[in-house]
Amino acid sequence: MAQRTVLTVLFDGVQSLDVTGPLEVFTGAEKLAPGTYDLRTAALDGTPVRTSSGLTVVPDLALAAVPDPHTLLVPGGHGTRAPDPRLTDWVRTHGPRAERLVSVCTGAVLLARAGLLDGRRVTTHWAYSDKLARDHPAVEVDPDPIYIRDGPVATSAGVTSGIDLALALVEEDLGRDVALTVARHLVVFLRRPGNQAQFSAQLAAQTAQREPLREVQQWITEHPAADLTVESLADRARLSPRHFARAFQAETGMTPGRYVDRVRLEHARRLLEDTAEGVEQISRASGYGTSEAMRRAFVRSLGTAPAEYRRRFRPAPVS
Repeated sequence: MAQRTVLTVLFDGVQSLDVTGPLEVFTGAEKLAPGTYDLRTAALDGTPVRTSSGLTVVPDLALAAVPDPHTLLVPGGHGTRAPDPRLTDWVRTHGPRAERLVSVCTGAVLLARAGLLDGRRVTTHWAYSDKLARDHPAVEVDPDPIYIRDGPVATSAGVTSGIDLALALVEEDLGRDVALTVARHLVVFLRRPGNQAQFSAQLAAQTAQREPLREVQQWITEHPAADLTVESLADRARLSPRHFARAFQAETGMTPGRYVDRVRLEHARRLLEDTAEGVEQISRASGYGTSEAMRRAFVRSLGTAPAEYRRRFRPAPVS
């Protein structure tokens, strides 16, 4: 397998985690499979850049000296709001030459400015999705997913979702086991703020390999209040209950019951954080049936009752 060059573009005002998050994923994968990735960073003049948090980053080289990479990664940050025209021109010229064009957070804004997202379905940080759609009507903006892959273009949502996208790319390159090992080493934090569908009962790297099981996983996520017994799920997968349970655990790393429990818990957490619905209503919508059943699940898994969880984690209303 040929070595893949992953080039991360740097500029003043870049979000440091947009850079380091994916780099940590690719670096972890390179350690597990040496020779897979050649990781490089580059800035317009090859001089140090100052990130949005004040961190100074020294690039490996200047953009003009970079051969066309396999994967071109454009991070986000304040620097994408009014980028140096030379940077936009460079991205416009070299972006189409990469086999994979990747953005993190508002890196999608820079790609759109360069005209590389027209006709594509993309995502970005939820707080900037409306503006991206208004400024670039030829781009189909979906604010909900963690990341979207549309042909050779892959865009991810806010900040740490770049890690999720990088894990998906590693899985594409090296397989599920390598991506899962990297994810475990990074101890990826799943809860993220905002109105994005960033909850998942499993990392993308833990998705079942067989299509019927993947479809069942997706159906569980979309229907947490449905009948999710092993018998019902096995029937949906057209497998015997015993075969289904064994295959599901082998491919996802957890039993169907455990997976359902996690989906329901995450669904309830999201509703507590993002809505004003009552606990009783949320318990029914999440498949618990009663508020007492949901309370027991929260205490068992999170060490706190639903009402207290909401008090701690629901964002304060914007005045």
